[in-house]
This record gives sequence, C-alpha cells and structure tokens, in this order.
Amino acid sequence: MVSRAERGPVADWFWTIDRFFLATFVLLMGVGFMLSFAASPPVAERLGLDSFHFVKRHALFLLPSLAVMVGISFLSPRQVRRAAIILLAISLGMMVLVLFVGQEVKGSLRWISIAGISIQPSEFMKPAFVVVCAWLFSEHARQPEIPGNLFAILLFGIVGALLVAQPDLGQTILTTAVWGGMFFMAGMPWLWIIVLAGAAVGGFFVAYTMLPHVAGRIDRFLTGEGDTFQVDTAREAIIRGDWFGRGPGEGVVKRIIPDSHTDFVFSVAAEEFGIVFCMAIVLIFSFLVMRGLSHAFRERNDFNRFAVAGLVLQIGIQSLINIGVNLELLPAKGMTLPLISYGGSSMVAICVTAGFILALTRHRPEKRAVERSLFRSGVGVPAE
Repeated sequence: MVSRAERGPVADWFWTIDRFFLATFVLLMGVGFMLSFAASPPVAERLGLDSFHFVKRHALFLLPSLAVMVGISFLSPRQVRRAAIILLAISLGMMVLVLFVGQEVKGSLRWISIAGISIQPSEFMKPAFVVVCAWLFSEHARQPEIPGNLFAILLFGIVGALLVAQPDLGQTILTTAVWGGMFFMAGMPWLWIIVLAGAAVGGFFVAYTMLPHVAGRIDRFLTGEGDTFQVDTAREAIIRGDWFGRGPGEGVVKRIIPDSHTDFVFSVAAEEFGIVFCMAIVLIFSFLVMRGLSHAFRERNDFNRFAVAGLVLQIGIQSLINIGVNLELLPAKGMTLPLISYGGSSMVAICVTAGFILALTRHRPEKRAVERSLFRSGVGVPAE
C-alpha cells in the first residue's frame, strides 16, 4: 500500500485518482478477457486458425491498453487537452488517408495497415474529438468573443463528412449523439438546437435514400424480411441462456454467430452465463455513466465538466447501441462493446477514453480551493 505521507508522483496519483472508475475499467477488461475464451474459438476455427488465436491476441492487447490508460491518467487537464489536439490531428489525417489507401472490409474503408498492424483511425478520433470540442465550448463560455461554438460546429462537420465517406453510419450516429449532448450542456439557444436536430434528421433520411446498405438494414429491422441471420441467432443464444446460462463452454448457438467475438459477444455471454450476468454488465456501464455525470455536475471548470460528460456518454451510448443490436431492439450495426469485445484499435482507443476520464476526475485539493475562491468572488474559473 502507498502511504499518504509520500509525495512522489505515484503516491500522488494513487491518492487522487477515482479508484471506483479505475476498478470499473479494469473489471470490464477482465470480463472481456474471460468472455474471449467463450466467444472467439468458434470464429478462429471457422477461419482455419488455432482455436485460441483471438484469445492470445486479446491478451496481447490488454497490457499495452492498460499501460495507455494508466499513463494518460497521470496528465493534468491542460496536458489532456494538448494530447487530444495532437491525437485528433493525427486521426483526422489518417481518416483522410484511409479513403485512398485503406483496406476495404465489407464495403467500407475504415482500416489502414501500418507496419503490418491494422488500425482504425476513427476509434482514436472519438475521445480526442470529445475533449477538443469540450475545450472549444468552454472557451466560448468563458470568453463569448471567441467563436468556440462555431469552430466546434465546423469540426463536427469535418468529422461527420469523413465518417460518412467511409461509410460508417454507426460511428456517425454515435459521434452526433455525443456531440449533441455536449452542445446542449454548453447552454446553446433552443433555435440552434432545433436547427441542428432538424439537420440530423435530414441527414438520416438522406443516408436511407442514398446508401443501399443503410436502407437494407433498416428495412430488415422493420419488416424482419431478408438476411437477418446474425440478429436471429444472437436472439436465439440469449433465449437459450435463460436466467443463469448453460455454463462456461456449453454454448451451442454461439458457434454459428459470425461475429461472436466482436459485435455479438453480449449474446455469447447471455447463452453461457445467463441474463443475470448480462444485467450485471449493464449495471456496470450504468454505474460508469452515472458516476461520470455526477462528477461533471459537481465540476466548476467548464472544460472538465463538458469533457467528462462527453467521454462517459460516448462509452454509454456505444454500449447501448451494441446491446440494443444484440437484443434486436436496434438495426444491425457493427459496433464493439467497450473494453469487452475483441479488437485492438477499439480496446486501445477506449483505454485512451478511460485515461482521459481518470485524468480529468482526479482530486486536486489546491486547484479546488482556488476555484472556490474565484467562484465566491464572482470571477469565472479559467480553463487549465
């Protein structure tokens, strides 16, 4: 145990970090590794690989992902903002590059290979985008003459255009929902909110009209006709699991779900460990989101408040979409379950998000004392 009397960086980190957040993130990573033993062997065998190929790769990603999360959590809010700006610039550049030299997977250009490693730049764009937009909103709130809101809108337009160009409607919807929540939190006029909401609805209808694969998924969801094999087998796995599951390794339906280790790991968890276990997963994500929003509600610094709220909303909405697809409550969409599904880019990127959350929610007594003094004197709290 680290002593409170110590003043080294590790001791300061240990006593100022939100250990509930840290435990939650580590717990989700542990659950994901456990479920990889159940979900990934059937996929590996269908591809002619060693049964534990994806399990080994999942384990390989765990340590660097954990190191990224802990390393970022040492940063100050100012350093978080700077790191996010750099990460966003690199991610956007790679998202442009992927349109020209990316690997096409199922009709979409989302992946780029660097030194033999496949990277999905949009995954790393998401946490950086949230932090940078939080900074822009907070700067406008602090100094209205700075067009921070306009820059945030322009940045959202750039990100949305790049996601649609891939195309990746799921990430576009996720990014729009998170950005919209932050936009609302920033106290924008209702006229702006109505206009942008109308634009979002209009964009959805354009996507339905212009993109056949989008129209096909929505039509299959509404009518139940066409190729619904994945969602049907996922639902069957959940039903067969009942309340307490069939037992570890006893799942049968999981063997025929094409993406059981990524998009449909929640259904595998239901079949082998039961609905009660899945409800526990939902409660963990709910706790994470509610704790993050509670932090944001108490935070006096606008940048910290917007950033923490946006980051936990990103994790919460992504998990909601994944679980909704598994339960056949939403149209099929390839989106991972944060920290649980297999995927190197996804896991590392979510750990970047987690690191940002841990860094921005650290308890800094000296900073809080200054903020309270400024608040009582009627002076706004500056962004770090």
